[in-house]
Amino acid sequence: MQHPRRTVRLDRALFTSYFAVSLGLVGAATSANAQRAVPSGGLSSATLSFDGHANVGDFVGTTHEANGSETGGASVDSVRGWVEAPVATLVTGNGRRDGDLRKTMEVEKYPTMRFDLERAETADAAAGADSLAAVLHGKLTIHGVTRDIDIPAGLVFTGTDVRVRASFPVALTDYKVTGLTRFLGILSMDEHIVVHIDVSFAFSPTTAGPPN
Repeated sequence: MQHPRRTVRLDRALFTSYFAVSLGLVGAATSANAQRAVPSGGLSSATLSFDGHANVGDFVGTTHEANGSETGGASVDSVRGWVEAPVATLVTGNGRRDGDLRKTMEVEKYPTMRFDLERAETADAAAGADSLAAVLHGKLTIHGVTRDIDIPAGLVFTGTDVRVRASFPVALTDYKVTGLTRFLGILSMDEHIVVHIDVSFAFSPTTAGPPN
């Protein structure tokens, strides 16, 4: 079932303000995408994490295990790609909490989380710009549920790769994640998390070259 595209709201003013400012970087440039060619490439490094909030304290879940690739194009807005990671590889520094996380996320039934890039919208920039602000339009799949999402991101280009960094709020209940309260309510986790993506794609040797 298709859901209308929307930006998930976080009930924390800090992240709401951050998201609005990030979107503002590209809001006036819907028809002025950066005209720099981007080679195709494969995922070369990844740090995927989330900030969680529980009644017994905040915590961070992190994984460095992921797969992905990007298909280049004549301009940044024509690039497509995907990143996928095994949910069971997320660690929080607490074994019991890690076990609860895997149970809540039903990792045996829904082993992966994934983002598919459908379109990148960039702020107006010179063709040779090495750093760009962008909004990544695509689909996020968590717990077997796929939703349209718009992610503000920063892109940094070198002659051999592109690094993509982003932070955005997610409401777990939007992805039908339940079981956030355990032990008769003594331990409970906020449904709102903040996801952080820091990934690099190494350009294929046959297409890589000096920055434009």
